[in-house]
Amino acid sequence: QVQLVESGGGSVQAGGSLRLSCAGYGYTSSITYMGWFRQAPGNKDREGVATIYTSGGRTYYADSVKGRFTISRDNAKNTLYLQMNSLKPEDTAMYYCAGSYRLGLTGGDALGRHEYNYWGQGTQVTVSS
Repeated sequence: QVQLVESGGGSVQAGGSLRLSCAGYGYTSSITYMGWFRQAPGNKDREGVATIYTSGGRTYYADSVKGRFTISRDNAKNTLYLQMNSLKPEDTAMYYCAGSYRLGLTGGDALGRHEYNYWGQGTQVTVSS
């Protein structure tokens, strides 16, 4: 069993920054990829924002956040982070932490929600203009 718990969401003005955290509990050694996904209000889709290969550290970003968001992981603490800078109103969404035990994900697959097996409960990020 794996449990993922997000924290760090909140409200911020455009141009501001937030850092999200995701603590992992349980059999986290089974996880090969971890990532952040978001679901905007009224949107049925959950968009892949940033993901990381837990062993090699390779990262993948959605084009909409490249250069503004940074994903990182502290393996000793079993914690995943998402540093979000230069936030825009369109970044407003519920942000979810996710983990996958898949192997060999690349590019678009690594950002695909259907490749992920474990999900946190989400943390809200609201960016005002």
